[in-house]
Formats: sequence, structure tokens, C-alpha cells
Amino acid sequence: MVNVFSSFSVPEIQTVARRTALAALCIGAVALVALVLLGWALVGLGLCLGMALALGNFRLISAAAAKASAKGREDNRRPLALNTLGRLALISAVALGLVFVSRPLGFGTIVGLAVFQFLLLANVVMAMLRDQATLSGTDDADGGQ
Repeated sequence: MVNVFSSFSVPEIQTVARRTALAALCIGAVALVALVLLGWALVGLGLCLGMALALGNFRLISAAAAKASAKGREDNRRPLALNTLGRLALISAVALGLVFVSRPLGFGTIVGLAVFQFLLLANVVMAMLRDQATLSGTDDADGGQ
């Protein structure tokens, strides 16, 4: 079995990030318009806010990982994990705080966070499957070696 993680390159990560951001933007815009027309403007606003928070977190994680790998330290996991944990705690506190302030806005934010994570996961899986299909095609052309 081919290890797909080992062949997942930086340009592919950038492509996944770009596709996820564009999909989130499109879904957020459509959802906002639809929810405003249905009378749920705060839910639509919360959904967009949640996706924006998730996108910001994803960008910060990417930047922190690039910075940590550029330093060349052997054990980068602990600082990255603590940094990510702190951001997730802050984002969770904001989302839950919004639920207490305004339920439609807060729940919309939580849904927006979840939608972004689903989009990111779907884009990563699609890229990995595409990469694995490319590797399988190359293996067949080489006579299975």
C-alpha cells in the first residue's frame, strides 16, 4: 500500500487551502443571502463569522507550521500544539459566548465553524485520492514496480 501522506506536497496544501477558502466564501455568500431572505439574518451572519474564524485559524496554523519547520528544531510538536490549543480555546469561547448573547448568531457561528472543517476535510480527501490515483497510474506504467 502506498503512503499517501508522504507524497502530499506543499503546492497541494496551498491548493487545498485555496479551494477551501473559495468554497467557504461561496457557501457563506449563498447562505447569507438565503438566510436573510428567510428572515434568519443573524444565523447567516453567524455562519459567515464562524467560517471566517475557522479560515483565520487555518491560516495561523499554516503560518506557525511553516515558521516552526524553518527553524529546524527537532521537536516542533509541543509549541505548535500549545499554540493551536490556545487558538481553539479562544475560538470556542467566542462561539459559546455568542450563543449566550444571541442564540441565532452563536449557533450560526458554530455551524460556520463546522462547515469550514467539513470543507477542509473534503478537499484534503479529494486531493489525497487524486494523488493516490496518479501514483497508481504511474505504478501501472512502470510494470507494477
